[in-house]
Amino acid sequence: MSTGDTFLPRRTAQQPKLPPPVKLPPSLAGDPSLPYPSIGTELHELRLQIPGVQGSVLGGVDGLLITHDVPDTLDPDDLAAMAAATFGLGRQVSLRLGQGDFRQSTVRNEAGYFSVYAVGPHALLSVVGADAINVARLHLHAPPVAERLAKLLTPA
Repeated sequence: MSTGDTFLPRRTAQQPKLPPPVKLPPSLAGDPSLPYPSIGTELHELRLQIPGVQGSVLGGVDGLLITHDVPDTLDPDDLAAMAAATFGLGRQVSLRLGQGDFRQSTVRNEAGYFSVYAVGPHALLSVVGADAINVARLHLHAPPVAERLAKLLTPA
């Protein structure tokens, strides 16, 4: 380049002031102290209460499976990982908008739904539903289930 060439200034993005990342405890996956029968009952009851629920998964925010109530046609490990990815996106949206902690996210697909609910600060309830599911009913019943699951995951 010759000395007569001019350069346009580059625009740099402003870095938002975000809170420091939350330090998470060790994964809940495989924790032998968890009350698995009670957790399984909550997941099973959710499927029975809401027609169209194909299955549900309890996983950590790290994407690791804790337990599940899904048929053989669904991979519970994949669902736990997808729930964590959904949570990560939802958490970033809530941070950017300043709207508080992640609570719930629903993805509607051509043939069904995938909903993720916060279960306390360290776990996620994900629910797979058929296209015919009553989503309003799901959103009415799932948050109390998530609250009960959070109590079951809290050490006494």
